[in-house]
Amino acid sequence: MAAAALSSLTRSVLCGLIGQGIQGSLTPVLHEVEGAAQRIPYVYRLIDLEQIGRGVQDLPDILTAAESLGFNGLNITHPCKQAVIPLLTELSETARALGAVNTVLFKDGKRMGHNTDWNGFAEPFRRKMADVKRNRVVQLGAGGAAAAVGHAALTLGVAELTLFDLDQARAEQLAAKLSAHFGAGRAKAGQDLATAVQSADGLINTTPVGMTSHPGMPLPADLLRPDLWVADIIYFPLETELLKRAKALGARTLGGGGMAVFQAVEAFRLFTGIEPDSDRMRAHFAALRPG
Repeated sequence: MAAAALSSLTRSVLCGLIGQGIQGSLTPVLHEVEGAAQRIPYVYRLIDLEQIGRGVQDLPDILTAAESLGFNGLNITHPCKQAVIPLLTELSETARALGAVNTVLFKDGKRMGHNTDWNGFAEPFRRKMADVKRNRVVQLGAGGAAAAVGHAALTLGVAELTLFDLDQARAEQLAAKLSAHFGAGRAKAGQDLATAVQSADGLINTTPVGMTSHPGMPLPADLLRPDLWVADIIYFPLETELLKRAKALGARTLGGGGMAVFQAVEAFRLFTGIEPDSDRMRAHFAALRPG
């Protein structure tokens, strides 16, 4: 299978990640270890704008250089997910709907833009939270990965998604965008967090609050309860204070490690045309990020 898939590419795979301040990324080792397990010569490079003294304005030159050097594709992260779009030939339906690209595939002279962020959240949710109620869900955050997570939540059958953000206008804009795609009223900007959480089945945190660099809780702990499932997309640390508090109450929880892994799973599939072993990639991620 691997040999057949790679026959349409090259005999090796060369990929990379473009972003700013990405030296701590686990993406290269996830790709390279899975490539080795598939017996594919696989090289994954970090293209850290901070390290090479470049900015978003240099994206056209960087993409042209990568294409010329024979890269199979690139992952794209902050602050380039929107800026890369005008430089691409085609967009997947999801990338177009989200207005953001995190994976670019170079193939047949074209630059194909994809977004695997939403599937990164959706797949682990399907595996671990398939039976939870999702009539009303509160999402904290409307920036960064929030659009992809909101898209995933509504794709997963959330009937009503209420968004909260420190920037009310940003929450309203995302709600309008999601409702335009999924149907009127499916997403809305919230006004009263306590009331919304009280009537919600689940809570999703897409803010940076809870990261090692942004410790704390994204909402008052007394709003949590045993029958409120809680998901967090943070994976530094794997168990945030939010998840710890929710677990202590007996609530169902979903950490951010799965999202990190399944973004890489889908990108590997796009870059190689080969189905990766997601369980193996999850196990390797767990070894890299214990606890």
